[in-house]
Amino acid sequence: MRRIARRHLPAFAFEYLEGGAEDELALARNRQAFDRWRFLPRTLVDTTGRHLRTTLFGVEQPSPLVIAPTGLNGVLRHDGDLQLARAAAAAGIAFCLSTVSNARPDEVVAGSGGRVWMQLYVLNVPALVDDIVARADAAGCEALVFTTDANVFGSREWDRRSFRAPGSLSLRRLLDAAAHPRWALDVAVPHGLPRFVNVMDFLPPEARSAKAGVSRIPTLFPASIDWDDVARLRDRWPRRLLIKGILDPADVERAVRLGCDGVVLSNHGGRQLDTTLAPIEVLAEIARAWRDRITILIDSGFRRGSDVAKAIALGAHGVMIGRATLYGLAAGGEAGATHALAILHSELDRVLGQLGCRSLADLGPALLREGEPTRRGLATD
Repeated sequence: MRRIARRHLPAFAFEYLEGGAEDELALARNRQAFDRWRFLPRTLVDTTGRHLRTTLFGVEQPSPLVIAPTGLNGVLRHDGDLQLARAAAAAGIAFCLSTVSNARPDEVVAGSGGRVWMQLYVLNVPALVDDIVARADAAGCEALVFTTDANVFGSREWDRRSFRAPGSLSLRRLLDAAAHPRWALDVAVPHGLPRFVNVMDFLPPEARSAKAGVSRIPTLFPASIDWDDVARLRDRWPRRLLIKGILDPADVERAVRLGCDGVVLSNHGGRQLDTTLAPIEVLAEIARAWRDRITILIDSGFRRGSDVAKAIALGAHGVMIGRATLYGLAAGGEAGATHALAILHSELDRVLGQLGCRSLADLGPALLREGEPTRRGLATD
C-alpha cells in the first residue's frame, strides 16, 4: 500500500506523509529498534480460540490498536480524517483527531459513530485552545491527548525541499501535482485545498487559506509550555487525559502525580528532534515502574503485527498507528485504511499463535531476547 500511495500522491504530499526531521536518523531508528528484540516462542500450545481483545480506559475493543493523531490528512484524500475515523469505527478501535486536522471533532464524532479522542497542541492563542477543548468536550470526545514534543517545531528538510517559499510549491512540484489528475480531482479541484478548520477562525483573514496556514501554524507553537499547562488541562478536562511525547521515565512520574490517565511514548514519528531514542527502547523500563498506575500507549515506527506484539510483551497497553494507516488511506481511502488495519490485526493474531499465546495477556518479556539490530533500514522502492 505504501507503493500504491506513492504512485497516487504527488511527490510533495508523499514526502509530507513519509518524511522525518533533518537527517532522518530517528525515523530510521524507530524501525531498526524493533529488530533488537527477538522472539522466543513456546511450542506445543493449543492456541485455537485465541483472541486479541483488550480493554483501554474501561472499554473493550477487538485489538490494542488506536489510530494516531496526524495532521493535514485531507491532502491525502478528501475527508481523510473522517475516512480514517470510519475505518477505526469499523475495526472497533479508537481514532484520535489532530488539532491540525481538516475536520472538527463534532463532525468526526457524528460522521464516524466510533470512539473519538482529541489531540491538543497548547498553542500561543489561549482562546484557540479554549475553543478546541470546549468543542471536544461538547462533542463527547472520550479522551484529550496533549502533545508536548512540538514546543519547538521540527526541521523537516525533506518536506521543505518541495517548496520555493512557505506554502508555495516549486515549479517542478507543481508540474508533478498536475501529473496526478486522480489525486487533484479528489483533493484539490472540486473542494479546494483542505483547511485547518480547528484553528482557522483564530487566524487573521489573510492566513486562513491552506497555503497560508501551512506557514503560519508552525509559528503558533510556544516554547513556554510546561507542567503547569498539564495541571490546567487536568482541572478543565472532565474525562481521560493523556500526555503524548514522553520518553523520560521521570516525565511519566510527573504525569502520574498530576492525575493523568495515560501517556503515549513517542518521538513524533521521527519528525521533531532527530537522533532521539526510539520509544520501544524505553518502554520496558517505564512499564516496570508505572504500568500498574497509568495506561501506557506507544507509537513511532510500527509497521507490522510483530512490532505490536513486541510492544505489548514489553508492557504497553496499546499501540497508536500512524503512517501504516495513512498508507492505506492514501492508497484506497476508507477501504484502504480498513485494509491496513486488517493486515495488522491478521499479523498480530498469527504472531500470537506462533508464540504459543492465547491472548494478549500471555505476552510478556519472557518471550523476548535482546540482541543486535539487523534491519535493513527504511523500506525503499
